[in-house]
Amino acid sequence: MPNVTDTPIKRALISVSDKTGLTELGHALVRNGIDILSTGGSAQTLRDAGVPVTDVADHTGFPEIMGGRVKTLHPKIHGGILSRRNHEGDEAAMAEHNIDAIDLVVINLYPFEQTVAADQDYATCVENIDIGGPAMIRAAAKNHAAVTTVTDPDDYGDLIAAIEANGGATPQDFRARLAAKAYARTAAYDSAITSWLSGELGGELPNGFATGGARKQVLRYGENPHQRAALYIGGSERPGVATAEQIQGKELSYNNLGDADAAFELIAEFDDPTIAVIKHANPCGVATNADLVTAYRTAVASDPVSAFGGIVASNRPLDAAAAEAITEIFTEVVIAPDADAGARAVFARKENLRLLLTGTMPDPNTTALIAKPIAGGLLVQDRDTGRITADALKVVTKRQPSDDELADLLFAFTVCKHVKSNAIIYVREGATVGIGAGQMSRVDSARIAAWKAIAAAEAAGGGEPKTKGSAVASDAFFPFADGLLATIEAGATSVIQPGGSMRDDEVIAAADEAGIAMVLTGMRHFRH
Repeated sequence: MPNVTDTPIKRALISVSDKTGLTELGHALVRNGIDILSTGGSAQTLRDAGVPVTDVADHTGFPEIMGGRVKTLHPKIHGGILSRRNHEGDEAAMAEHNIDAIDLVVINLYPFEQTVAADQDYATCVENIDIGGPAMIRAAAKNHAAVTTVTDPDDYGDLIAAIEANGGATPQDFRARLAAKAYARTAAYDSAITSWLSGELGGELPNGFATGGARKQVLRYGENPHQRAALYIGGSERPGVATAEQIQGKELSYNNLGDADAAFELIAEFDDPTIAVIKHANPCGVATNADLVTAYRTAVASDPVSAFGGIVASNRPLDAAAAEAITEIFTEVVIAPDADAGARAVFARKENLRLLLTGTMPDPNTTALIAKPIAGGLLVQDRDTGRITADALKVVTKRQPSDDELADLLFAFTVCKHVKSNAIIYVREGATVGIGAGQMSRVDSARIAAWKAIAAAEAAGGGEPKTKGSAVASDAFFPFADGLLATIEAGATSVIQPGGSMRDDEVIAAADEAGIAMVLTGMRHFRH
């Protein structure tokens, strides 16, 4: 990487929507002998703070037009940014056209993402698509051999320190690092616009799919210590682990983040107070109860062995009593919309426990495109927003489910949506009592869930496993009756499943022979 120039910065161009740290930056640049060009609100903010500024319109000799849509798209701006220093042809062109070099470009973009998140109308969102800003950022980043590009107020301190430590210049590696960050920002910005516009158009998936984000945190490692990892923030704003405030605890790991996201998205499905315990992105237990302590204890009772070292998620703010219950066993992460002062004090006694507060819950009905990388490409699909209500169910057995069974069936099928396939979920009285996940055979999932229920009963002091009299959900149809028979053997009295197998009649006949109720959803919830 050639170090083309360490010439001191003489002229800066500043045009920012986010005014954070702007006046402090302006004073620091002037203190280091740097002239400032600026536009609109940025220029006014600097002037109000006593920082001398030259308007871009005065510099170019051309006024802002079209309501500010055209102000920096001018050869005196882009020529000053893109000109190659010590290049005979570029220097001759600059002299001929009276173009002055611009050595520092400080830009942040119109708040398009925030405008969309605020649910503004179509025309307002379009007006917040920045044109001149990305053009200047990309030009400056391309010419990072000579030009320093700053797109993030968090970098202002490093910029001033670099200038003051290098006689008014910036080092080449510093310029290159900021150039890479600048291109990442414009890529993420374009990705947000692409996603929004594609969603507005509806219909088919877009011909091109763009995704991007800004690095929020470098993680210690990925799934395993030999893998690098980082957390990036991008796309539509959604309450959850990526945007939560970490109140206390150790640094979150790659696996913590993935598990906490899975837990929080699961409990967002429920309107009633619900707590879930997650391990390796699969729920160990889920329970609903007006009393969060009862909900937590019931969720843990579903699989008390696996709950140790898990992730706990609540869709309600936590109080001290709930916190006391949660901290009775080792827990990696707790995520909730809020926690009161009493709860925070209890959690603080477990200094390694990570407490994440999101402020609110995500909407499970919000549509979005999600991507999964594969070798050489991406798989892209809609987020699974499918939900089943009682009136959409088709009873296919001689026996109808009771009202209590129906409530448990719907609960079980909702949990099923967040369990790795093949998934079998046993539920009784608003709580999971057995979960079988991620097996190659549906029969194995049914049996594993039953075995876990037996183990939970033994851990509770004996007695029958709670799968006796339970409702059971399958994320996809039973291809043969054997999977259903395994759930019946475990004690299930009602079943919910998508249906659609070539052997549905055989499966329904087995249910009738056992005297259980079965309902079909017509919707499956594979999760890979």
